[in-house]
Amino acid sequence: MDRYFETTLIGSLPFDDPAYAIDRILDSGVTYPAWPQLPALGYSESMYVQTGCNLPNIEIDLSEKKITVDIPAHDPYLMYEAIVSENIDYFKHPQKYHKGFYEFLSRDLSGLKGLKGQVTGPVSEGLQILDKEGRSVLYDDSYAELVRHGVNMTAKWQLNELRKHNKNVIMFFDEPSLTLLGTPFASVSREQAWDILDGAMEGLDCEKAIHCCGNTDWSVVLNTELDILSFDAYAYGHTIAMFPEEISAFLEKGGTLAWGIIPSGDDLIETENVDGLVKKFKEDIGALVKKGMDEDLIIRRSMVTPQCGLGGMDPKNVDKAFDLLFRVAEKMKEHYGVK
Repeated sequence: MDRYFETTLIGSLPFDDPAYAIDRILDSGVTYPAWPQLPALGYSESMYVQTGCNLPNIEIDLSEKKITVDIPAHDPYLMYEAIVSENIDYFKHPQKYHKGFYEFLSRDLSGLKGLKGQVTGPVSEGLQILDKEGRSVLYDDSYAELVRHGVNMTAKWQLNELRKHNKNVIMFFDEPSLTLLGTPFASVSREQAWDILDGAMEGLDCEKAIHCCGNTDWSVVLNTELDILSFDAYAYGHTIAMFPEEISAFLEKGGTLAWGIIPSGDDLIETENVDGLVKKFKEDIGALVKKGMDEDLIIRRSMVTPQCGLGGMDPKNVDKAFDLLFRVAEKMKEHYGVK
């Protein structure tokens, strides 16, 4: 699908009023508005809680900000029964963990070009949830399989709900822990990682994106069945040029690059400007062209986003982030002659 610098957001906003947060999103002019996680309301709005809350025997400690499970005591029967029967309602988002989501759905979203949803990806979710010995459940084969299925079914339930309001939905799988692949902090092979990711995206009848707000081995991500690669272009845009063959093949089969060129940190957002970000953006695209890639193809298959969620930002800086997002996208269209 041709994008020509369409825009969307990544995950979170730093507000504690869901209605105010949704107002800001819908007023921003972003092409694909997203429902926001609202960490200012507490750990109940954590991405890991939101995606993992329906897993068997999950214990969510809001005060300690951790999720644990007693693996020997867990009973997967009801969850597997829901999976086999394709009962996605088993994976309904509890309202107490999804204030931004339900406020989003209370609005008229029908006239928008499309919507963005998000779940936590299975690698990050599996690393964050711990057993009673403090070990990530991703290393327990049976529970890791539950996490993979849980992410998949949670995404399907969310997609179904979003589609009641707008038929065009992009589903993001947020995978910050992909930066740990190949390190002692994540004993997961490349092959295991893309099998887990593919399993989590299986059967999802919409465009699927993987977002990683750091550096990783992009060839692993591009081996999956994703449609959109969302990455931190502000800090790591140059790393994409290390994979010209994989990126070129991805774009040629219809893939999209979502460039996270708008900084999400207060110190950076206060000092950056449109011209500087556009200059960097053009340089990163130029690096791909120098590797032999088709510039027109890159332009047609590029989106613009913040580098990560804005949930940790000072609320007073959100307006600047939104303004930079809109203006950088418009400047890029102007530079490349996009009507």
